[in-house]
Amino acid sequence: MQTSFPAVLMRGGTSKGLFIRADDLPASPELRDQVLLAAMGSPDIRQIDGLGGAHPLTSKIAILSKPSRDDADIDYLFLQVAVDRSEVSSAQNCGNMLTGVGPWAIENGWVAPRDNSTPVRIHMLNTGGMAVAHVPTIDGAVDTSGDTRISGVPGQAAGIAIDFLDITGSSTGALFPTSSRTDTSNGIEVTCVDNGMPVILMRAADLGVTGYEPPSELETNKALKQKIERIRLEMAPKMNLGDVRDKTVPKMSLLAPAQNGGLVMTRTFIPHRVHQAIGVLGAVSVATGCLIEGTVAAAIKSPVMPAQNTDRYAIEHPTGQFEVDLQLDGETVLKSALVRTARKLMSGDVFVPRSVWSAR
Repeated sequence: MQTSFPAVLMRGGTSKGLFIRADDLPASPELRDQVLLAAMGSPDIRQIDGLGGAHPLTSKIAILSKPSRDDADIDYLFLQVAVDRSEVSSAQNCGNMLTGVGPWAIENGWVAPRDNSTPVRIHMLNTGGMAVAHVPTIDGAVDTSGDTRISGVPGQAAGIAIDFLDITGSSTGALFPTSSRTDTSNGIEVTCVDNGMPVILMRAADLGVTGYEPPSELETNKALKQKIERIRLEMAPKMNLGDVRDKTVPKMSLLAPAQNGGLVMTRTFIPHRVHQAIGVLGAVSVATGCLIEGTVAAAIKSPVMPAQNTDRYAIEHPTGQFEVDLQLDGETVLKSALVRTARKLMSGDVFVPRSVWSAR
């Protein structure tokens, strides 16, 4: 026997996952996580018995609920469902999945559409931060057509501008959570930065690679992965993240000189697979590290300036570039913003074995 719950499958940025009302899932987090593992087909490297796509970027969940603060339109909880382990993590935000929250809120009647563009104020429960998504709307509906292209996603769609309001140090308590712009771990100079996503920046050359390798090559380099994980486990407590052996933060970003006019080239471990592009908030943190002197990133960034009359900088990654609008005053972040796209892929009922949902 099976039981079911309604959900929407959406692509948000370069990620894909299920968007679900909190009220449609068990109230107990433990039982909820078991239901979501069954829904995605984990643990199994193919996720053949569920809706997951056999990669962390396609095994994600957005839980939506009515706002718990007066200045928000919707609460958003991001959950990362592990592919090969029985693990569901709420330790991080996901800016890519965040892109789909605004359209979902409008289509489900939680926010009334306006002419041309509808702002949706999103309370990010993972870290307590706020973001405003500006969703294109026309004739009372979400407008999905447009000419915005993002690296890692074929085709083009309507651009959704996202302003992050208070994300500096949202997971660790400070922009530089170790109180230093550089630290040393396992003989490697690193920078720990958190402007929306805790990231450890490292020069790829210091780890014996170029930083231009395809993700598949880096993922098969066992010695490299072991050294990166040792650094991650050592530095995480110093970043106020505690024991992260079973967590998806901090992300680990290998840096190399840019090749295509951007600030820097990246290869990002998330933390055990290598991202085919780069995460939204990860890109914001990398760009921030590039623009502040004395960091690992500043030492190798290209001497480029943003386009005239903008604060937009490009972070290079395996499948292209990610543009971040960023304005700083010393170590004070004045502006963090970007543009992504999202698309609803299907809606319907997700079925799981009734035995998993024994409380229903």
